[in-house]
Amino acid sequence: MYEMVKNSAILFFRGKLFQNPNEVYRQLGIGIGVTVVVFLVVAKLACLPLAGIVAGAVGGALQPYLFKDLKFR
Repeated sequence: MYEMVKNSAILFFRGKLFQNPNEVYRQLGIGIGVTVVVFLVVAKLACLPLAGIVAGAVGGALQPYLFKDLKFR
């Protein structure tokens, strides 16, 4: 399992894991942006630990939707 994660990380950072790396970076940026916005909104309305939990849950739930159409090599 460790070797699979290591090989995937190496291929990702070399830009050889996905067919279209620019689309991956765009989708990743969208996910990060949504997570940051959710964090800031909840932090303004409630406490910081709750904001971290809610933003992490929303960002984590959003990633499978954003990455569903990405093609691997």
